Order: sequence, then C-alpha cells, then structure tokens
Amino acid sequence: MITDDIEVIDYSNSVEQLLAPFAGVLGQDYDGYRGHIYRNLTYTLHFLDGDETFRPEIEAALVYHHIGLWTHSTLHYVKPSLERFGRDSRRFGWDLDNILVWDIIQWHHKLFWYRGPNADVINAVRKADWVDASGGRIRKGLSSEQVRLVRDAIPEAGFQKALRRMSRELKGGNWANDLVWMCLKVQKL
Repeated sequence: MITDDIEVIDYSNSVEQLLAPFAGVLGQDYDGYRGHIYRNLTYTLHFLDGDETFRPEIEAALVYHHIGLWTHSTLHYVKPSLERFGRDSRRFGWDLDNILVWDIIQWHHKLFWYRGPNADVINAVRKADWVDASGGRIRKGLSSEQVRLVRDAIPEAGFQKALRRMSRELKGGNWANDLVWMCLKVQKL
C-alpha cells in the first residue's frame, strides 16, 4: 500500500519464514517484534528510494538484528544476534551476502553515518531503526505524517513496552539510558 509517498510493507514471505522459528522464544512479544521488522523494512526501502537490490539481506538482518534480546536474555544482544544469524545461514545454506547482513546487524545502532562497503544500505537500516526504536520521535528526514501513516498501518503491538520491560528485567535500568549506552558501546566495536 502506497500512502503519502511511502510504500507500507506489512508482509513478506521471507520475513515470515525467517521469523517463524522464533515464535516460541518471542512469546508475547512476537507481534511487537514482527511489527518492528516491517516498519523498519518500510522505512529502509523508502530511504533507498525503493531500490530492492538488497532486500533479501535487509529482511534477514531485520529479523535477526534484535533477536539476541530474546534468545540470550541480554541487553548486549548484537553479538548473540550475529552469531545466531551466522549459525542459521550456514545450517540452511542461505544464498545471501552474509557480510552485508552481518554489517547491517553490527552497525544498526551506530549514532553517526557508517562509512564503508554498502554504506547506503547500512545507513538506511540504521536510520529506520532509530525512527522506529524512538517511536517516531527521531524521524531522520521522514515527515511526522509518514511516520504516523506507517505506525497506523503496522501497529506497535507493545514493542516499546517490551523494550522497557526487558531493560528492567535484564539490567534493572532505564530503557532510554540503556539504549544510548548500548549504542555507544556498539560504536566502539
């Protein structure tokens, strides 16, 4: 569905197939994480002006980018997310640019522009994740109307609450402070 010059993507066979094995571990957070993936996919492809050249890699990276929160019950989820993607990619023999997927996951919380191979793709995902993780308070060039339309089309389904809950449960901290801390830590990698 195209609305206010942004195409909302709320379904992909690839995303559904990659995400399905995590339904049990995600539990009550499944719908929220699923929505986060699709909002990020929507924003990412918009930032790439609809260029779908690397869509399979983007979709895989989005499914795995936060999965370590649930699979390893840790706020330091990037490394476990990367490891899980690597194991699954080898196990299932996916025909993906694994380095690109790895880089997307590795750098998706980077505060400033990524400079390196496939920077356009990595920065599009990075910006998309900031838009969605902030609940649209950070828009990275999107209009508030575009963000509202995407969020209306793909419900949040408790994703922000899940992040806050996990922050308390896993560290006993403040979600916003933990997010900033995680981003700073990831930038040093």
